[in-house]
Amino acid sequence: MHGPAQAGWLLVALCAATGSYCLLRMRSRVEEQRRAAGGEAVMGFGMALMALPAAVLTPPRWAWLGYAVVFGAAALRALWAARRHRHHLHHLVGACAMVYMAAAMTATPAAHAGHGGGGTPALTGALLLYFAGYVLWSGVRLLPVPTPTLAAAEGGGGGTVTGWGDRTELAMACRLSMGIAMIAMLLTL
Repeated sequence: MHGPAQAGWLLVALCAATGSYCLLRMRSRVEEQRRAAGGEAVMGFGMALMALPAAVLTPPRWAWLGYAVVFGAAALRALWAARRHRHHLHHLVGACAMVYMAAAMTATPAAHAGHGGGGTPALTGALLLYFAGYVLWSGVRLLPVPTPTLAAAEGGGGGTVTGWGDRTELAMACRLSMGIAMIAMLLTL
């Protein structure tokens, strides 16, 4: 699941930073945001662990089974949460992709060292298409849209103070970065 060591370390840093911010988001006053942030933190830190360069850490076969169990549980949780909020379907796909990659590493440990050969090409391709679409969709949603605000129309700059856990644009940026990281991990599978 790894290419050059530098790219692996960048992926580790990106995923760990995303997971850390998701931990901050768990302090939100909005319950649904806290729940989503918890699942995204698990995903970010799990991706960071999976992305460690093989020269640093080559997990034993049983560790990949552990990843599959953890992300299988996360997939079940996302499936349960998707009954109320459609956004959790993305979490379900992400958790299933992590289970798939962990299962591929269990079946073909040489793929972890960057030798490829893990996974089914058709399923890997479908996941790549899904995450590429998700990254494009998330990126478009982050583009600024010029809209006059009431505070700007009145000449004031007031408004409500938003805590770090309630910043929707940062949450979308985290989801975007995890989508990009998932593409990188799938490409090297």
